Amino acid sequence: MLNMTKTNIKLPNGSKAPAFIQMMQWIASPLSMMSKCAKRYGDIFTLNIGKKYTPIVFVSNPIALQEILTGDSTKQFSAPGEDNGIFEPLVGKYSVITLNGKQHQRQRQLLTPPFHGERMRSYTEVISNITVEVMSELHIDKPFSVRDITQAITLKTIIKAVFGFYEGERAKTLEGLLDVMLDNSSSPFGVMMLYFPALQKDLGALSPWGKYLRRIEQIDKLIYQEIEERRGQADSSRTDILSLLMSARDEAGECMTDQELRDELLTLLIAGQETTATALAWALYWIHKLPTVREKLLLEIDSLGDVGANLDSTAINKLPYLNAVCCETLRIYPVGMLTFARVVETPVNLCGYDLEPGTVLYGNIYLTHHREDLYPEPYLFKPERFLARQFSPYEFLPFGGGLRRCIGAAFAMFEMKVALFKILSEYSLALTDNRDVKPGRRGLVTAPASPIKMVVTGKRNNSPNSFSEKASVSAM
Repeated sequence: MLNMTKTNIKLPNGSKAPAFIQMMQWIASPLSMMSKCAKRYGDIFTLNIGKKYTPIVFVSNPIALQEILTGDSTKQFSAPGEDNGIFEPLVGKYSVITLNGKQHQRQRQLLTPPFHGERMRSYTEVISNITVEVMSELHIDKPFSVRDITQAITLKTIIKAVFGFYEGERAKTLEGLLDVMLDNSSSPFGVMMLYFPALQKDLGALSPWGKYLRRIEQIDKLIYQEIEERRGQADSSRTDILSLLMSARDEAGECMTDQELRDELLTLLIAGQETTATALAWALYWIHKLPTVREKLLLEIDSLGDVGANLDSTAINKLPYLNAVCCETLRIYPVGMLTFARVVETPVNLCGYDLEPGTVLYGNIYLTHHREDLYPEPYLFKPERFLARQFSPYEFLPFGGGLRRCIGAAFAMFEMKVALFKILSEYSLALTDNRDVKPGRRGLVTAPASPIKMVVTGKRNNSPNSFSEKASVSAM
């Protein structure tokens, strides 16, 4: 499958269905569509789902992916922000996702420091406390939606990380608005509106796009209020992401404008919780779907002893089986199906096809993660894969790669590990049934196609935290 010999000069083969039908298939069931194309056409194929139904080339060959993702720096490929324009209604035109060239590089350099090293590990207690707070609202033996719980954990965490608070009226209002906005934009019609700009018409407060715009206005008001207050009351002791970004300076000594701050904060609030919430939900499903996985993981967690409130973030981060479970979760159903778009700048041969400048292509994360030559029995959940060998960044790439690799990758993985560690060390959970849950589209990413339901069956290790008698999170 890894043969890269030259054969012909043309776009790779692909679906012969009319372009509009291809677009509908892509919106409705992208994973099934990609799997069928890979089975028929192999490592590289073309779909007419670009702007105005233009051709887009999909690549799942690790050798080709290495050339593409390292080609960012050789100028053989570019990673233009305008090809990520579908995200603009969600995150704005000054987001690191939608910016180009030097502007993109500047924003990336300003955004990177808060998500690495000691800055990242300082959020251990925040993640732990929020996890316990959310879990303590559940009743024993009363079913709950796993996605509700993981979304509550990750949304509260990112609000705390970004703003330094997750309590108070502004935080609660912001959390509620973001929750509703994400759910609405993830619905089938919400996805249609993102893919078809013609549907983005403000026909009043009751129209779908009108509701969306007014909700964004409310979110913007809260964010700009916070920015204005911070500018008027500078506090160098604060370590939340907003404070760090406001004090950061680029090479010219310039700081971010209010608009840039708003767009980057919204990017972090949306991308920083939606993806991790989904990954956490999948992890809890697989851990409790497969008893041997749960048993091995609990043995490893318990090996650290009674950690109580004094969590050792370094020790947790280095647990090999916990890391393998998180990696396998991100492999089998990666939240992001594709890398960000690349455009061919100089003629290049990929998988036997000579591609001309201007060709748009995507690295196919989902298909790469399901290659049988890399991952035998790819549809089985087997964390041991990641104990047996180390995969290259072009074989395992849940956070993309190259110049567009997710800035928050390390933070997302760290948050998954701490939240899972806290939940599994203190609570005994069980799935309400053993049915298989399949992946499907949720907005612009993938997620469980049907709700995952679980119950808390008891406490572990005589944890001092007691269950609240308040109303539990409702099952959906």
